[in-house]
Amino acid sequence: MPSTTLPSPAAPVAPLRLTSFSHGGGCGCKIAPAVLSRLLANVNMPLLPPDLLVGTETSDDAAVYRINDQQAIIATTDFFTPIVDDPYDFGRIAATNALSDVYAMGGTPLFALALVGMPLGKLPEEAIRLILAGGQDVCKAAGIPIAGGHSIDTLEPIYGLVGIGLVHPDKIKRNSAARAGDVLILSKPLGVGMLSAALKKGVLSTEGYADMVRWTTKLNTPGIALSALPEVHAMTDVTGFGLAGHLLEICRGSGLSAQVQFDAVPLIPLAAAIAQGGTCTGASPRNWDGYGSSMVLPEGFASWKQNLLSDPQTSGGLLIACAPEAADAVLQILRAQDFADAAVIGSLSAGAAQVTVR
Repeated sequence: MPSTTLPSPAAPVAPLRLTSFSHGGGCGCKIAPAVLSRLLANVNMPLLPPDLLVGTETSDDAAVYRINDQQAIIATTDFFTPIVDDPYDFGRIAATNALSDVYAMGGTPLFALALVGMPLGKLPEEAIRLILAGGQDVCKAAGIPIAGGHSIDTLEPIYGLVGIGLVHPDKIKRNSAARAGDVLILSKPLGVGMLSAALKKGVLSTEGYADMVRWTTKLNTPGIALSALPEVHAMTDVTGFGLAGHLLEICRGSGLSAQVQFDAVPLIPLAAAIAQGGTCTGASPRNWDGYGSSMVLPEGFASWKQNLLSDPQTSGGLLIACAPEAADAVLQILRAQDFADAAVIGSLSAGAAQVTVR
C-alpha cells in the first residue's frame, strides 16, 4: 500500500490581544500636557454666550450650558485605545471613564452617544460586539441609554462616549472654585497606569488584573450627592494627566497653592510595588515634562513616588476640594458608596499655583 502522510497538527492560535493594536492605552494615550498647551496657544476663542457657564477657560471636565434657572446641560466626550485585552472589559472601562466627567461636574447622566473606531478586517466582529456590550452594560448601570453614535474604520480600536448630563446651575462643581483653607480628598487609589504597564509587559497577575478592572469600572456616582453640599467648592476627576496634573489645574483655575502629604495618598498596593520595582508608564515622564516645574518635591524624593504622582489614571477617582468642616460628610458619602479608600491627602492655601509634596 502506498504510504499515507498525515497532516501536521494545526498550530495553536494565539489569543487576541487588543492592546497589541494600540501604541498607548486608556488615558495614557492622551496628548501630553506640554504639547497640548502649545497646540492650543494661538487658538482664538470665539465670543462666549452668557449661558455657557463652563467652557474651555480652565481645562474643566465638561462644558455646561444653562437652559433655565433650574437646569443646565453638561456635555463631555472621552474615548481611547485599548488598555486591556478583553473586549468586554475594554468597553466597560471606556464607558465608565467617559461618564466620569458628568459626575465630576456634580451632574446626573441623561444619555450617551457611542464613539466607535474599529480596524475592520483585523478585529473579529464578535470582539467589536463585546466592546459595545461592555459600554451598554455600564450605561445600564448608570441608568441611561446609549441613544446613538458614530462609527468609522480605523487602524487602532477606539471606543468611548459622548456623555450628556443635567445639573442645577447653582450646584455645578468646577475645578476653578476651590478656596484657601480647603482640604483635598481623593476617592480612588492611584496606580491604574502602573497596572496597565505591567499588563502590556505580560507580567500582571490575575489578582492585579481584577483590581485594575474593579477600579476602572467603578462609576464616580458620589459626584451627584456631593453636588448638593455647598461646602464642596471644587471637584475634578483624576485621569490622563495624573494626580499632579489635575491638581495643578485646580490650583491654576483657583489661583491657589496645594500641599500634598504623599503618605496619605491612597495607592493600589500592587501598583506601588510595581512602581518601586522600576516600572513606569510612557505617559508619566511626558506628563512630568509638562508640569514638573510647578511641583515642589522634598530632597531625596523617590523616583517611583514621582512616577505615581504623574501616572495616568484611566477612569480615576474624584479629587474634591471642600471646607475642612465638611470633610467628614464628604468621606461619609464616598464610603457609603463603597469608596473605602477615600482619604484626605492635603490642603489648599493662598499662593502661587504650584503643588508642594511632603
